[in-house]
Amino acid sequence: MLQTAIEAARRASRVMAERFSRAHDVTVKGYRDIVTDVDTAAEAVVLDLIHERFPGHVILSEEAGGDGIGDGYTWVVDPLDGTTNYSRRIPSFAVSIGVLENGESVIGVVCDPLRDQLFVAERGKGATLNGEPMHTSRVAHLGNAVVSLDWGRSDVDRARTLDLVRQVAMRCGTVRALGSAVLAQCYVAAGWLDAYFNLIMKPWDAAAGTLIVAEAGGRCTMVDGGPYRVGVAGCLATNGLIHDEILSAMSDACLSWLPREARGSR
Repeated sequence: MLQTAIEAARRASRVMAERFSRAHDVTVKGYRDIVTDVDTAAEAVVLDLIHERFPGHVILSEEAGGDGIGDGYTWVVDPLDGTTNYSRRIPSFAVSIGVLENGESVIGVVCDPLRDQLFVAERGKGATLNGEPMHTSRVAHLGNAVVSLDWGRSDVDRARTLDLVRQVAMRCGTVRALGSAVLAQCYVAAGWLDAYFNLIMKPWDAAAGTLIVAEAGGRCTMVDGGPYRVGVAGCLATNGLIHDEILSAMSDACLSWLPREARGSR
């Protein structure tokens, strides 16, 4: 399964890289939500390979949909994370493929086509970047940390994210928004970012990325500190060392409005 995920990610990456400089057909899926012809083309090469090699496995993919997270093995695919970036030729996007076993991530593969960076993790075996072991940063204080985030699409999600930014930005080193959830998580795993949060994390945003962070020595929870699982909306991923400090910074802002399904017990 790991080799298939890597091969599928490489194939999708070639599709994205080859078409990056061309004009794209862009379709509006919803409020602040678009899809391009490249999303669907990249998705097709991934799903075809998975269907060919593992016909009995469940697949959940951002554009094609699926039957949700099932028992046994579920492949969770984001064929092009960072579609807006891609459509505007901003070079920050990736393909993400995660494999869940009974709802728990066991394989994560993320590939950045333009930088030729392949982030890989297998449960219990660590995380690598282009075959070399990687580890989260050693930044131990939020005041020195580089924190990333994603805004969400709805006005409510953005207002709530802004509440958190107000709290965190006053305490951290600086804040960045990359426009690709999976790359932000991989950057935490590689030690380039120290933390990342997202109030609307989808399964295809989390299945590979959260495993890669954990296997690189980091920590992932809900934004109120409860245990994180794929399918929960609010997620905080950090190097582990600043996790409690950033949770403390967020706590006053988030607990009054945090969706019930994104709450945990601290």
